Amino acid sequence: MDDIEDLGKQDVVQREHRDAVVPKNFRRRGEQEPRPTDGVIPGVQTVYVKTWGCSHNNSDGEFMAGQLATYGYKIIQEKEKADLWVLNSCTVKAPSQDVFVNAIKAGKDQKKPMVLCGCVPQGEPDHPVFEGTSLLGVNQIDRIVEVAEETLKGHSVRLLSKRPKNSKLGPQGTLNLPKIRKNPLIEIISINSGCLNQCTYCKTKHARGDLISYPPTEIVQRAKLAIREGVREIWLTSEDTGTYGRDIGYSLPRLMQDLIDVTPPGVMLKIGMSNPPYFMEYLEPMAKILRHPRVYSVLHVPVQAGSDSVLARMKRKYTCEDFCKVVDYLLENVPEMSIHTDIICGFPGETVDDWKKTLDLVRKYEFPALHISQFYPRPGTPAAKMKRVHTKEVKRRSREMTELFSSYETHSEKKGKVYQVLATEIAKDKKHYVAHNKSYDQILVPMREDLLGQTFEVKIVGTGKFHLFGEVLESTVNSGKNPAPLKKGVPSGINKDWKEPSPKWEEERKKLKRKLRKLTQSDRATFEEETQVREAGEDHQGPAKSLIIAVIVALIAALYIRITTAQAAADARL
Repeated sequence: MDDIEDLGKQDVVQREHRDAVVPKNFRRRGEQEPRPTDGVIPGVQTVYVKTWGCSHNNSDGEFMAGQLATYGYKIIQEKEKADLWVLNSCTVKAPSQDVFVNAIKAGKDQKKPMVLCGCVPQGEPDHPVFEGTSLLGVNQIDRIVEVAEETLKGHSVRLLSKRPKNSKLGPQGTLNLPKIRKNPLIEIISINSGCLNQCTYCKTKHARGDLISYPPTEIVQRAKLAIREGVREIWLTSEDTGTYGRDIGYSLPRLMQDLIDVTPPGVMLKIGMSNPPYFMEYLEPMAKILRHPRVYSVLHVPVQAGSDSVLARMKRKYTCEDFCKVVDYLLENVPEMSIHTDIICGFPGETVDDWKKTLDLVRKYEFPALHISQFYPRPGTPAAKMKRVHTKEVKRRSREMTELFSSYETHSEKKGKVYQVLATEIAKDKKHYVAHNKSYDQILVPMREDLLGQTFEVKIVGTGKFHLFGEVLESTVNSGKNPAPLKKGVPSGINKDWKEPSPKWEEERKKLKRKLRKLTQSDRATFEEETQVREAGEDHQGPAKSLIIAVIVALIAALYIRITTAQAAADARL
């Protein structure tokens, strides 16, 4: 995943497109005139959605885009043309928050109504740059539509409350929400939110709070929906997957077995980040899970430092020996196991000897993926008050770790081997597809339509630091046997028989809408009845089209009621 996700960079298809409609009495004389407070009909505007951060945040952004599109808003990538901006933030590092703040300032310069979401407004709601905007908390994303409506009317809304710990609902209420997947082949499921730690450097804890797990039945139902919609990879994500279920009497191994039971061949499960102290309790059952053919043999286990004294100041609740125990057990008991980890360079109080231990740990394991970060003091965290390592030394250590990571090659021994892979995305060079083997190595294959979303075998013909090159074994390609994924931009959860309105019907709908505006109240019922009869008579192409017409006619009628009500209110004020 890229560090910065942009949901606007995709062609979005909503259930019904409606142009912006404002009652005549409230129409502006020009773009410079302020938007009227109560003269905006909701669900007809364009929205620009942008998300920064982790896969959990990305899933939240997909849910918000899906709800808005399903309601009728049009998600667009041209932010200058959008009526509303929805900005979903990340607070892990200072640079990502700075980018978010700069985006807010740019929106204000363009006089854009904005809904600010994610960890930054949740953890720091009184930031002065938020003045005049709406704030939506990380546990309130199921209310994005109503917040968008009020924001477009010129109101500032703040919904930042958190779910109670004893709530029977999940962190955001439910997983049964429409979403627009950035990649139609990949479903990201947040299995829990928050964590059980109190790390001294972490700002995310201020936003996400303590652990709240989703019920296992709801997670399984979400996975089954995704599989029916043609998804090939299911990512299970959270701030710490190893803690899943501790608040509801369940566990990660039990959840994984539940998911394996409903996952057919050709679909892969991927477990997200887990901290060592909680994963240690399930080493044997989780090793068995990771050996399963429908589960990727990869795990992100952040160590952060190789020195116990540094880990103690971080309040990480484990020692370097604990981390090694997890890594050694998985490498010994799971064939082709791949371990990814994180390193923070220059944590307050980190001595030269502490740093040497961290370098030695990386040399020992030669991790194939290493996330290297300089220490950034986050406001309100205990680490921000600790005596810091000099900035120049922090940067030097970051460069040293980067050089060490670049010095070893983890894939060279794989040249000539044959792997079964699953192709799910387009490579950054736009010339290959990215496929993954059981170890989740990135293997570049030819960009052929019959390969995307399919499982086949490749022979490794070249290796690099971050990826391998695969030669497709043609006899193993069997395209078309899996369910077709949703078209890019189509919200999940829509009936498979739904079809995008044709251009001809779109023009007819506009004509009907203009005619509705001219009708008197007494004529309305007769006109609606005649319209329904006429459209029903023309429909001879199946139940799907009849349903579409009935829904759109109902929407037009509802739209007319909104217009006449608003106009009557305006007349009353005159």
